[in-house]
Amino acid sequence: MIVLILVFITAFSVVLYSTPALIKVAILKRLIDVPTEERKIHKRAVPTIGGIIIYAATLFSFSLWYNIDEIHEFDQIYESVKDFKILVATSLVLFFVGVKDDIIGTSPVKKLFANILVALILVLMGDIRITGLHNVFGVTDIPHWGSIFLSLFTYIVVVNAMNLIDGVDGLAAGIGFIAATVFGTWFVFAHEYTMASLAFALSGALLGFLVFNFSPAKIFMGDSGSLIIGMLICVLSIKLIEYPLTRLDSFWIHVSKPIIVIAALIYPLTDTLRVFIIRSIKGRSPFSADRSHLHHRLIDCGYSHAKTVIIIYIFSIITVGVSLISFYLNASLSLLMVLACSGLFVLFVNTSYKFSKKRQVKNA
Repeated sequence: MIVLILVFITAFSVVLYSTPALIKVAILKRLIDVPTEERKIHKRAVPTIGGIIIYAATLFSFSLWYNIDEIHEFDQIYESVKDFKILVATSLVLFFVGVKDDIIGTSPVKKLFANILVALILVLMGDIRITGLHNVFGVTDIPHWGSIFLSLFTYIVVVNAMNLIDGVDGLAAGIGFIAATVFGTWFVFAHEYTMASLAFALSGALLGFLVFNFSPAKIFMGDSGSLIIGMLICVLSIKLIEYPLTRLDSFWIHVSKPIIVIAALIYPLTDTLRVFIIRSIKGRSPFSADRSHLHHRLIDCGYSHAKTVIIIYIFSIITVGVSLISFYLNASLSLLMVLACSGLFVLFVNTSYKFSKKRQVKNA
């Protein structure tokens, strides 16, 4: 437990003390985002390479305190070493793609290709994949080919969802922090300290980054941050879902693992699904940029950046709490409860947005 605290503090400290220097370098080298597009809601030039320090702090802290000596079973040692190698290799691919995009830009096709390559490595070489639905809607095991396609789809969705919500000061970092902390806490109760270390390294780095990224942001994470966060969150999600029930205690064995994961990622999943549907109905590319996101709607209602992200944080935390009701209900009913929370939040945002527009018309 002490090691996990050190993992968190190390990652937090690295980001806290290194980010000011990174901001200075970014300004000197003109590695900044100038608000020239109408959809952008910041009014000043802001450095965009914060993902560099998030990735460096997470990898440094996790590697520094990675202690294989505490693992006594050969199978677990082999699995832990393999996971470590795969994570380093795949994260480096996404890191360099993200940095290139932040500095000189990268075409969506090349980013998609990198995501697919990383997903294939994780699923086929790392065998980090979803093997079943764990009794959601009564489905347990699925065929091997179905497992591969579901895992690839999950990875693409989660990574792109985290990337798409990086549109308001502190949003992606805050949601990533909440998800990583939830997963890390779950792994502690499951006595899976390798994955808990990875989760708390990420959450420590993100909390340190929030000091500079919370409104008004002094630095953005960019794609070098959102892609890495999405990948690590996805790996943690799949590892949690596939964790053997035989290693869990009497409480957590009855709490649906997929429901906890969905609840922790409820905002990026809800927002991504919503904007994809809206854009498709309008005949536009689902990957095109606009201001139809839920966080944009909240800002258009008159909420500040800070109030907007706090509302979304509270929504995410409440949904995670609701997911624990799966201890008393079956997985399908628990999923419906979580989806109901999502629906109510969308209804709240849309209703607030309509009232705001009516007020603006009356005042005009």
